[in-house]
Amino acid sequence: MLPIDPAFAAAAVLAAFCVGMGKGGVPMIGTLSVPIMALVMPPIAAAGLLLPVYVVSDMFGVWAYRREFSRRVLAIVIPAAAIGIAIGWATASIVTDAMVEVIVGLIGLAFCLVRWFGNVGATPRPADIPRGLFWGAVSGFTSFVTHGGAPPYQMYVLPQRLPKMVYAGTTTIAFAAINAMKLPPYWALGQLNPSNLKITAALMPVAILATFAGVWVTRRLPEKLFYRLIVVALFLLSLKLLWDGTRGMLGI
Repeated sequence: MLPIDPAFAAAAVLAAFCVGMGKGGVPMIGTLSVPIMALVMPPIAAAGLLLPVYVVSDMFGVWAYRREFSRRVLAIVIPAAAIGIAIGWATASIVTDAMVEVIVGLIGLAFCLVRWFGNVGATPRPADIPRGLFWGAVSGFTSFVTHGGAPPYQMYVLPQRLPKMVYAGTTTIAFAAINAMKLPPYWALGQLNPSNLKITAALMPVAILATFAGVWVTRRLPEKLFYRLIVVALFLLSLKLLWDGTRGMLGI
């Protein structure tokens, strides 16, 4: 059992809050959870500790958005993500976190720069199958390896310009499915530590309450501001991933 000191407890509660707010639809705040926990424990252990919190808060997020989602996007992305997760599982001993962080960071930065300076995104792009299969698989792979599935997912879904709540619901349900699919391989690889279940159980009420708080905030955000926040958050996350991955590859 991990020692419960004040710094660990504060980081854990804040991370659980971020998980819940993200599941409630607040743009990309959930991606802060593992980096927050990484301040007080190894990143891989942090990912394993938080995965059950993700899964439980996913259930409440799915319930909250049960009427607001794109069936077509889910039908394309979820099977593709399953393929990506299987590839991540099969290559877990070969591919390093640092390599994936650099790739995901570059993808996210490229998307943001093209969106800002390339005069694209004004016309909605349909949810086509080839792009969905590719980006869904990449999202499943990167989510399995580093919990960094958001940038590839955004590459496919943001250009569709879905209504705000449909986007939030689709994203919540898609990653609920992805996180559930990650449980067996995470267990097989020993990344789920049963001794941490008491800690995760204590964090779940925080994440659940934050999920409904996130839904409340998302419903009240103006749509233009909502999407602007997503792109800015994606840009900052991509910078951090690129920084962390580069340092890891250089052994700094």
